[in-house]
Amino acid sequence: MSSILWKSLVVSPAVLGATLLVSATAIAAPNKTTKVSPVAQPGVTEVVQQPEILAQTTIDQVNRYSNEGNQNNSQSQVTSVSQFSDVQPTDWAFQALQSLVERYGCIAGYPNATYRGNRALTRYEFAAGLNACLDRVNELIATATADLVTKQDLATLQRLQEEFSAELATLRGRVDSLEARTAELEANQFSTTTKLVGEAVFAVSDVFGGKSGSNNNTVFQDRVRLDLQTSFTGRDVLHTRLAAGNAQAFSLRDNAGNPVGTSEGTQTFQVGAGDGNNSVKIDRLTYEVPIGPAQVYLAASGGRHSHYASVNNPYFFDQTDGGNGALSTFASESPIYRIGGGAGIGLNLPLGKGGGILGNSSITAGYLASQANDPGTGITGLSSGLANGNYAALGQLNFSVGDRVALAATYVHGYNAGGGSLFNSGSTSNPELLAVGTGQANFLGNRATNTLSSSSSNSYGVEAAFRPSDKLSISGFVSYHDVMGAGLGDDYKAWSYGLGVALPDFGKKGNVLGLFAGAEPYSFNRPGFGGNNDVPYHFEGFYKYRVSDNVSITPGVIWLTSPGQNSGTDDAIIGTLRTTFTF
Repeated sequence: MSSILWKSLVVSPAVLGATLLVSATAIAAPNKTTKVSPVAQPGVTEVVQQPEILAQTTIDQVNRYSNEGNQNNSQSQVTSVSQFSDVQPTDWAFQALQSLVERYGCIAGYPNATYRGNRALTRYEFAAGLNACLDRVNELIATATADLVTKQDLATLQRLQEEFSAELATLRGRVDSLEARTAELEANQFSTTTKLVGEAVFAVSDVFGGKSGSNNNTVFQDRVRLDLQTSFTGRDVLHTRLAAGNAQAFSLRDNAGNPVGTSEGTQTFQVGAGDGNNSVKIDRLTYEVPIGPAQVYLAASGGRHSHYASVNNPYFFDQTDGGNGALSTFASESPIYRIGGGAGIGLNLPLGKGGGILGNSSITAGYLASQANDPGTGITGLSSGLANGNYAALGQLNFSVGDRVALAATYVHGYNAGGGSLFNSGSTSNPELLAVGTGQANFLGNRATNTLSSSSSNSYGVEAAFRPSDKLSISGFVSYHDVMGAGLGDDYKAWSYGLGVALPDFGKKGNVLGLFAGAEPYSFNRPGFGGNNDVPYHFEGFYKYRVSDNVSITPGVIWLTSPGQNSGTDDAIIGTLRTTFTF
């Protein structure tokens, strides 16, 4: 046997032992992923609206592979196993570490005196550990003598080779597979900064009761949203959302068969469905980025107040009329957030840093204009643009008490040039797409003379959420709206309120049983509305059954009393079976 080979055998246990030790560490510590919502709702601490388990995306894997070794994980040589603060004598690998460190001196640690033996090993760290052992090999070869190797060393080497032969073969195969997969991802990835989030809603629905039931048919409707979520820094997100659908709300009728002219009973999947013919449009183009302690929201198109302001309605609200919350738009969020929309800016500034009532509280402000892109007066001859057209400015103070109670006080000042509707979410179509409330609460103008007029409004709201346990959530809101029109008889006041009880994980983890009751926005004593002054109550129950992480089925019922604020009109009952696919 040559001198070089004989001397190599002297240190072979150190090299092989180090390799096996770090390999076993890599196998024993699987990677974990954490779900991070790109857009957190401010104001409610740890109020998760629907618990889900997200598999790690291929983009995350590519990012992780490409960032390996960029962290400050430099290693330094240690001379005693006691120098590792996170290695205890009771650890299963303690003896092996002690031998490698104190007998051969070729195990390196981190600058903070830790070994981190219970987490996954990167290839960079493996290279650093192996390099330390090879340096020690060269040193021992240069100084080795025959009496350093024993029969016991050779027997140990042979036993280790036999005992870990399967593990070494498995590790070699995993590394080859990982390299092939990484190359495939890098060659075929859609984008290193963008991920696609999609939602498709299928719904079978019908309305029963009086003329509303006889003048509507059973329908099968759909809505699809594809959201391209782009992050440039890891903390910001650009939403470019495409939407299409064919859903439209039912036409409620009075006992004479005439349309009531109300948005009561509108369902979330019937909002944002384009022109109703499955034509694709961009219904949201927004950017959110932290600047200092503040979270900044910029909307170029399709902005909504509920994008940046906390609505305090967990399990009923889902990503702005998404398909995993309540059935109706009324139960989803307070109507105050549907005043205005379009393009503009929002800001959320936290107050305090923990402890006391201001521990997780914040102040929110925003401004959205629905005609921000129009530089002229338009075909109506009315003013438009960012400041002279329709707009709504929001201010909100959010209070959190521990992680169980959240409160918000909201003020919205709105202006509509040339009339229109109060709760239009910034719609500029003709007719406007309304989501909630009666005609009396929405119409800006004088119905008796059938004239529209420019109107300004001051709206005040209170929203609250209370979670006495992880299995029960109670939330509600009250809103008051004072509208002042430019013409005679155009002034009016409107009210709305609602209360919801949600039972998360009811029957199965991920399921939600929801019950909601309240009054959709209404207004009394308005000329031209036939003296209809009854409160339009809304009752709703639904049960979201999670088939899998990506599919849910939600049967539910909506019961509307006095549609159009007329107790002489038969109640309307809407039944829906909604299926939601998310990916």
